[in-house]
Order: sequence, then C-alpha cells, then structure tokens
Amino acid sequence: MLSLQKPSPETIKAFLAAQSKLDLTYADVGTTATVPPRQGYAVDHTRINLGKGEKAFTAAKAAIERWEHFRLGWVEACCPDTSIRAGSVVAVVARSMGFWWLNACRIVYVVDEDGPVRRFGLAYGTLPDHAGTGEERFLVEWDRADDSVRYDILAFSRPHGLLAHLGYPWFRVVQNRFRRDSAAAMKRAVGEAAGAPCA
Repeated sequence: MLSLQKPSPETIKAFLAAQSKLDLTYADVGTTATVPPRQGYAVDHTRINLGKGEKAFTAAKAAIERWEHFRLGWVEACCPDTSIRAGSVVAVVARSMGFWWLNACRIVYVVDEDGPVRRFGLAYGTLPDHAGTGEERFLVEWDRADDSVRYDILAFSRPHGLLAHLGYPWFRVVQNRFRRDSAAAMKRAVGEAAGAPCA
C-alpha cells in the first residue's frame, strides 16, 4: 500500500485485519531455517558482532522482542507490541522517495533455543500487500564457546507488484539500507543496555 502521508493507526489496524486473512505469497515457507531457495530470488545474509556474554545476549533478545531492529527512523514495525509468536501479523511502514509504503508480513516461525549456542529470533513471510515476496529471519546468538553475541539476518526475496518490478534497482538499495540500519540499531540497543557508548 502506497501513500503520500504516513498511515494512521486506524488505517494500519484495518490493513492488518484484512491482510491477516490472506495466505503468504511464496511457496518456500520456513526455508530461512534451513537452506533458502536461490532460483528466482535474491538471497542476502548480514551477520555482525554485538558484544560478549549473557548480558549482551539478554539485551539483544529484549531488543528483538521490542522490534528495536525496525526502529530506524525511516522504517518501523506496527505495532511494536506485536507478540513474537508464529501467526502474528505485523505491518512494516517505510518512507522512501517521498512516499510511505505499508507492507504486511506474518511470523512463520520463532527460534528460542538453549544449548552451546543460545538463539532467539523470528522469521516472517510476505503477505499479498507487500512490495516484495519472500522471507526474512532475524536472529541473535550467544556462542558460549567464545562468549560472542551476534545478530544475523537471512532473507530471500524478489519484487512483488508492478512498481517493485519497475524500480528493482531502487528496491535492492532499500533492502541493503534496511539491513545496514537494522544492524546499527541492534548495536545501539545492546550498547545502551551495557551502558557503553555506541559506535
């Protein structure tokens, strides 16, 4: 959904109610947990260090639960109190080139694993009113072997709809910017929780 003004809370609520009744727009549901499809999709992977130890992991997990990885100034998740559980529907509002884009996604799985590597995160897939089609996974990991905490984004996507196809180079620029800014937001969230200055 494209508009010249930021969508109101009422518009977003009605949008989500309508989109929640619809099916995902791609067949390879859940494959960001294993091997994403490559044919016909762009596959992107971003992985950064957030810090070390349990405190950093706890802060990173809390940031994911609050959708901090979407609090970017030009992108936000609506509503940020959407629970992290399979089946939840979330709207992603983005501003680019003077337009507001309202996109719908459904959480397809949640990761909450303990063990030598502690993991927490989610993957969501696109619903019909989205500029792209595909799936994106957001994960934080604490590797107890070296105490490192990392943020990992894995996605496969292709444009959906005429505007996204016509503007595919721009679509890819926006996707790359999102991953870079999301990684920076997670670094800030973990740094602030630790009381450290943000890089």
